Amino acid sequence: MIRILVDSDTSHCLNMGDVAMLQVAVARLRTLWPDATIQVITNAPDLLAVYCPDAVPLAFLSRYSWLADDYLLGRLHRSLPKSISHRLGAFKRILGRRSPALLDFTIRLRSRFSGHGIKDPRAFLKAVYAADLVVVSGMHALTDYFWRHSYLVLDTLDIAIQRGKPTAMFSQGVGPIQNPELLERIKATLPKVNLIALREGRSARPLLEALGVAPDRIMTTGDDAVELAYGALTTQPSNGIGINLRISLNAGVESNVINLLRSPLQEFARARGAPLLPVPISPLKGVHDPKTIRELLMGYDDLSDGGQSLDTPLKIIEQVGHCRIVVTGAYHAAVFALSQGIPVVCLAGSGYYINKFLGLGNQFRVGCEIVNLDDVDLAEKLASAMDRAWASAKQVRPALLEAAAQQVALSRAAYSRLNELLASSSGASEHPNWKAARYEKC
Repeated sequence: MIRILVDSDTSHCLNMGDVAMLQVAVARLRTLWPDATIQVITNAPDLLAVYCPDAVPLAFLSRYSWLADDYLLGRLHRSLPKSISHRLGAFKRILGRRSPALLDFTIRLRSRFSGHGIKDPRAFLKAVYAADLVVVSGMHALTDYFWRHSYLVLDTLDIAIQRGKPTAMFSQGVGPIQNPELLERIKATLPKVNLIALREGRSARPLLEALGVAPDRIMTTGDDAVELAYGALTTQPSNGIGINLRISLNAGVESNVINLLRSPLQEFARARGAPLLPVPISPLKGVHDPKTIRELLMGYDDLSDGGQSLDTPLKIIEQVGHCRIVVTGAYHAAVFALSQGIPVVCLAGSGYYINKFLGLGNQFRVGCEIVNLDDVDLAEKLASAMDRAWASAKQVRPALLEAAAQQVALSRAAYSRLNELLASSSGASEHPNWKAARYEKC
């Protein structure tokens, strides 16, 4: 039986964009290998059972305790000088390779005193060793904004590569990256990954090639979640206006922006007799889209829950299907709209989000306009962008749907290469009981 280990950005299974990509990834893997055991790294096994019922959870904390430089010393580690912090991290990695039993004992001891209750710190390592294939499902972790998570992903791939496992990454966003250490870690790892499928080729592909990844190992496929939305499109969209505003540090957006956007959004909707429809993507603490959307709707729809009840990707996609345009600060709200032939106005306040939206617009070619939230004429720029999207909605729909269909086909083609990777893997033939042999070393 094939065993597949999936690393995704769904540690807590709450961001509906990440969930959508994971659902598509698991479904495609299941199509390729109906009897496979698909193990997913997660912090929320109960939610994983809801969204991907045939996937097996692997505790995120097991991976974190084993790979994270700062796990053993916690906050103390982060307060150390960088040179000492790096040395301790390197020592922990060496200890994990040369004496896993000792590191395991140390982690268990730390776990007991911290109250984390890690049942088996080596569960992650065992899962990698037993896997026939290691897959990184859709995420945008390889960037300065999420460098800690980047290291976890890269270290996971490193362990798999060292063990001769085929590795693949799907629906990936990459960059921007200025952190010299992260760049070096990427240079050391990604050129060895068998296949990297990108969300967009505008900036990510040149960056990867500059970092040493061979062009024949890169595919630009678009976002995996495109398939979920494209497959649910309605025959004809309605006249709703989907709204989302992402308030977070990496989005570069603070809560005061709500007051700047409320009036132009509501005035535009009133002038057209159109409903403002919540399109939340993340209910995470600190990035709570429904709360932000409720504040945008104050005085227009005070009874709205901000989309709190839209708790699955398909519910959100169905909501988007009732829209003529979508105005969003969340990347996957734009993906869900464009994939159904609906133009978007993207709200961006940081280079990270501008880069994401530019890449998405490049994939669809039309129907995607960015409004910079730092613009001094924000209200006017937003109103003009909404006017253009509204007026062009019927005209751009065929081109958007064609672009979505092309991305679905490319993305499926990328997954189909996994059979070839698995067949050509040398690891499976090096030992008659290779899985058992490697498992025992753990």
